[in-house]
Amino acid sequence: MSTPSKPTPTLAVWKFASCDGCQLTLLDCEDELLPLAEEVSIAHFLELSDAVAGGPYDLSLVEGSITTAADRDRIRRIREQSRSLVTIGACATAGGIQALRNFADIDEFLSVVYADPHYIDTLATSTPVSAHVPVDFELRGCPIDRRQLLEVITAYLSGRKPNIPNTTVCTECKRRGLTCVMVAEGTPCLGPVTHSGCGALCPAVSRGCYGCFGPAPDPNLASMTGWLRTCGMSEADISRIFATFNVAAFDTGTAGARDDRLP
Repeated sequence: MSTPSKPTPTLAVWKFASCDGCQLTLLDCEDELLPLAEEVSIAHFLELSDAVAGGPYDLSLVEGSITTAADRDRIRRIREQSRSLVTIGACATAGGIQALRNFADIDEFLSVVYADPHYIDTLATSTPVSAHVPVDFELRGCPIDRRQLLEVITAYLSGRKPNIPNTTVCTECKRRGLTCVMVAEGTPCLGPVTHSGCGALCPAVSRGCYGCFGPAPDPNLASMTGWLRTCGMSEADISRIFATFNVAAFDTGTAGARDDRLP
């Protein structure tokens, strides 16, 4: 008697406030994308196709931050329909560069930017998906690394934990045999406090890391800012270098005056 075949696992990809770059990373997998499509049923991925199938979904990948009340409700519905939910990219894991609004007056922004601000329905903050629903795994980066993305998808569809190193960019530099640009050349670099994943792309071309993969576990920001001063950066420049893709995460996830963090 033949053994009943297992149902094909379903994959859904969702977009919130973001630039689409992390979804494009999946499309850029090229050679790996077709074999993946043979192993899973892509039920919802509007960047790829307008063909949509209803849930539940075995794995949902979520790009983008939560910036409106409608999106807050939508992510809750997606969570209810997803066996596993993985957030991808700086917007989904840390609120993105749009989280700069968290440190200012949103009403002032609306009055300056829009002629009729009363038509705009937005939250005062841009927050990661994990602030609203349980998340099974967070994949960092702006954008994410395609090799890490394929590892996460394969792991969850196989029922195992993703093998994603929880180290710093400095670790990647050492593994590649790269000279430290901050020590040797005095170039400002956030490698010591930034999560690995990019393969040390910027230090490999003698440029300092600018933190696109977000903070490493327990980053020593006090020591980091001291090194940045040694490299000739002003207090304003130090604030700006942290106020990019992962601004809210480097501020330990709380709103407030950014300069208060600096020793």
